[in-house]
Amino acid sequence: MEIVSPIPAGGPRVPNARLGLLMTGLIIAALALMGMRGIDWFLLKKSLQTRFPKIEWITTRELADWLADKHRPPPLLLDVRTQEEWDVSHLPGARRVDPNASAETAAAGVAKETPIVTYCAVGYRSGETATRLRAAGFTNVRNLEGSIFEWANEHRPLVHDGQPVTKVHPFNSLWGRLLKDDVRAPVRK
Repeated sequence: MEIVSPIPAGGPRVPNARLGLLMTGLIIAALALMGMRGIDWFLLKKSLQTRFPKIEWITTRELADWLADKHRPPPLLLDVRTQEEWDVSHLPGARRVDPNASAETAAAGVAKETPIVTYCAVGYRSGETATRLRAAGFTNVRNLEGSIFEWANEHRPLVHDGQPVTKVHPFNSLWGRLLKDDVRAPVRK
């Protein structure tokens, strides 16, 4: 059963999750216009942790350290963004999966205990995928806190066609405000 919030004057009913994401986006846009990117990230991360309370999170620093550790097998990196976003850049070694892919499709051919790290632009779509993976019995799943936006803002490695790049697809002009100017690719019309 889906919980919904009524809209005044007999208008349409909107699922709470979508309404919450919309409200978070509006707050972030307002704060970004005021130049308060740090507060934006704080509110966004709290919102995502509330939305996905059963998901384990990994910070960008923890993931970077893990990937640099030659004595530890790397995790399977699942990029849960659109093809258009992927075509601008992604983390080295990542596998792109459609945001709506089933767990079986997203982790095809992977043992249930394989370490998996999901990421998207900010963590929402990858949080949904991580939730589906956990529900399907994958036992070692983490979602990248801040996802590719935070990774790029910290100037960590990105690639396109195997070559190093520095820009990230901004998803849209609203969410793109979370990216630093030097890593934000232009929004295509």
